[in-house]
Amino acid sequence: MRLLPRSARSAFRSTAFLRSTAVRSTALLAACTVLLTACSGATGKPGPATASDGSGFATTPLAPAAKGPLPSFTWSLYAEPQTLDYALAYDYPPNTVLANVCEQLFRVTPDLKIEPGLAVKSASPDPLTRVYTLREGVKFHDGSTMTADDVVASLTRHLLPATGSAWGSAFKNVVAVSKSGPLEVTVTLSKPDVLLDELLAASPGTVESAKFLEKAGKDYGSPGTGVDCTGPYAIDTWAQGDSITLRKNAAYWDAALAPKSDKVKFVFVGDSAARANGWLSGAVDGGYMVPSASLAQLNGTDKGKVWFGPNTAAADLAVLDLRGTLRDLKVRQALSLALDRDGIVKSAAGGVGVPAKAPAAQGAWALVPERTAGYFAQLPAPVHDVAKAKQLVQEAGATGKKVVMATSSLAPEISVVGNAVQAAGREIGLDVELRPVAPDAYTALFTDPAARAGIDLVVTNGYDSTPDPLEFYQSLRTGDFGNYAGWSDPEFDDLFDKAAGTADPAARADLTAKLQQIAVRELPSIPLYEAPFSVFLGSRITGAPTGIPQLYYPWAATIGAAR
Repeated sequence: MRLLPRSARSAFRSTAFLRSTAVRSTALLAACTVLLTACSGATGKPGPATASDGSGFATTPLAPAAKGPLPSFTWSLYAEPQTLDYALAYDYPPNTVLANVCEQLFRVTPDLKIEPGLAVKSASPDPLTRVYTLREGVKFHDGSTMTADDVVASLTRHLLPATGSAWGSAFKNVVAVSKSGPLEVTVTLSKPDVLLDELLAASPGTVESAKFLEKAGKDYGSPGTGVDCTGPYAIDTWAQGDSITLRKNAAYWDAALAPKSDKVKFVFVGDSAARANGWLSGAVDGGYMVPSASLAQLNGTDKGKVWFGPNTAAADLAVLDLRGTLRDLKVRQALSLALDRDGIVKSAAGGVGVPAKAPAAQGAWALVPERTAGYFAQLPAPVHDVAKAKQLVQEAGATGKKVVMATSSLAPEISVVGNAVQAAGREIGLDVELRPVAPDAYTALFTDPAARAGIDLVVTNGYDSTPDPLEFYQSLRTGDFGNYAGWSDPEFDDLFDKAAGTADPAARADLTAKLQQIAVRELPSIPLYEAPFSVFLGSRITGAPTGIPQLYYPWAATIGAAR
């Protein structure tokens, strides 16, 4: 789920992006300074519109296939991962690296489908039992063979308080994880939970060597220790403050995703203008989440192309404190009414995107794309009504009261949205204070309750790791890791439990649509806008997935020579 730059699971998540399962934040939102025809032109030709994509812009899940191998290529990240521990990977930078190094029991494909991964199948002999049959002959990077013991050790870590897993919510109904055969693992549940299988295609389903976990201990995932997984690439070097280099895994089990490049070097470039300059100069070959301020320049260069892909994320204002001014629903409604979303889309997203009707994006409904339009048609359109907003503030007795919003230099988009919220508050009688947060500390807002003290709002980019929108709304359940403000609604919780126990995707989507209606009505998170995902590919490379599934799909393996 879900964040901004989760350097920042959601407004702009950074190294520990946080996501309850549904809400992460990301500092760099996909955007473009031109309209649809020009954005499509950035790819050379319009891509096919994703059926569930609500951005209104043409997207395609894959760039043209590579024409040959490469010795190496470079890739920029907007922040250095704080760790490569899969249990703590709750943001774009760590997951962008780990997607190529570690693998899950299942796999999310570039077109937002779920397929077998390290598990070839799952079965449910009864509603409270899940049985996973593992793939034979899979090797870890050290050459040892994956067994059920490795899977048990990997999944069980999420249940241990000492791990502090950001993905603990995925295992909320898990009673036990046990070995039931050399290549079979059984998970026992306290109540039916359809989300578990889906989330095993994301970080919760990552498989690591049990022996390596034991040996690494508390240093697991650190620069000096690293990881030992099964992906198409292995960690070669991690030069703190500079780069992470991956080397090709010649023994990788999936021939269809055998790496086309021998090495991948990730460089850490926090400044958005410097990232764009790196691409334009050719010093860096590519990167995801193209800064909106650089789109016009990047669209006009012969050094590469900007591609737009499927996105499950929407930019939201996450409420962090419901004990102060925002406790009153009328104040939250007023702030939503006061926002000029069209202006925010233009200035923060460069004109690429649409005002959001719900905190979960339309692209998050990839499980049932044919139903998405109907569900969103039931929601009220975002309205900009300053007079009504001012009236609501007065009715709530909140005129002159303070709302503190975190802002950061992590990405220009954060400041743009912050300024827009401050201006909207001023118009309706609220005193919106912008509180700067250092880029390196932005992530803590999503992981550490103490870091949120005294802050009411933060920009987030709430996203799903799976094609199921129920994943996002899990983060609004009472007590969930991603429920930052501690919002609680018994009707919502009961409905969520019913949806989580509904196996039929269509019936589950109908229930999720009701959860969406409650969220829009109560505004524990205020929707801002939706935009497509973006990637810049330099002229010498091609083959990358273009959308948000890159967080869990071995995207680097498909990149090769463009000619």
